[in-house]
Amino acid sequence: MGRAQSETAKNPAERIIEGDCIEAMNSLPEKSVDLIFADPPYNLQLGGDLTRPDQSKVDAVNDEWDKFESFEVYDRFTRDWLKAARRVLKDTGAIWVIGSYHNIFRVGATLQDLGFWIMNDVVWRKSNPMPNFRGTRFTNAHETLIWATRDADQKKYTFNYDAMKALNDDLQMRSDWVLPICTGGERLKDEDGGKAHPTQKPEALLHRVLLATTNPGDTVLDPFFGTGTTGAVAKKLGRKFIGIERDERYLKVARQRIARIIPGAAEDLKVTTSKKAEPRVPFGVIVERGLLEPGAVLTDPSRRHAARVRADGSIVCRDATGSIHKIGAHVQGLDACNGWTYWHFKTDGKLKPIDILRQKVRAEMGEG
Repeated sequence: MGRAQSETAKNPAERIIEGDCIEAMNSLPEKSVDLIFADPPYNLQLGGDLTRPDQSKVDAVNDEWDKFESFEVYDRFTRDWLKAARRVLKDTGAIWVIGSYHNIFRVGATLQDLGFWIMNDVVWRKSNPMPNFRGTRFTNAHETLIWATRDADQKKYTFNYDAMKALNDDLQMRSDWVLPICTGGERLKDEDGGKAHPTQKPEALLHRVLLATTNPGDTVLDPFFGTGTTGAVAKKLGRKFIGIERDERYLKVARQRIARIIPGAAEDLKVTTSKKAEPRVPFGVIVERGLLEPGAVLTDPSRRHAARVRADGSIVCRDATGSIHKIGAHVQGLDACNGWTYWHFKTDGKLKPIDILRQKVRAEMGEG
């Protein structure tokens, strides 16, 4: 295997390395990558050509890069590249590996042996799978993705739950994804008009993976870059990427493909975040910052109840003193209340929820 050679990229957010994936990953700084998406050889072990009922030949995967002498050799290769991958992942990092029944169980066992912690196995159910032309078994209509964190006791990792819920019409995103295989205009062609790569993945699949488990500005590594689907989607979504590929034919297609992509605007690439992920801002901060002065009057939207702000961030009504939440619940006769949305203040002649003051402080904290 040739020595890894790095391509000098004009954009530091786009790095493509030509060469062996294990050597290339071992040359990268330790703990420098946020996420890895890996589409390794499946070791299909196909015996003979596949033909359709009309005897036309099926364009199957028979490239040399997918051939291994034995399961033992394939397992050794899997262990080596996963060890290299784990070294470059940050302590908050994670990995996705996609495969078929030929290899995914072996990959999963190796992941666990090396200390990764499996979060989910996701089934990509193909809405337009290739038929089983021999009629000897069920049609293979899915592939499996394993999502795993770097360590079993890892406390922090990226999962944009609310973004996935928004993507799925406000329903929890399930672990079975129905997406079409790569066909039509998305399928890249070589100079002879054939498939540029036999296992090109659809951009929709990578869009969901990167949206779910990375944030804008994160670095995504693909050690089996192929024709650059991961890099293309990463660029569209404002992520940095490192792609490793040893086949010059695929790299040529990938470079041309990625060069044509224009990233989205930063504002358009923001993902829906959970309220829990936002920094905590006590009401007292609003007072000490002068956004509300002591003595300011707060009311509910209908002006039925009123309270005055105190210098320590508490509020007082006619018969009680306490936090914005406690007094909000008290005046309504409830057990609990979100004071940020219940209490309003008057500005520019209009009543507005005090929550807009909290958001102002949070925005300023983010700028720092």
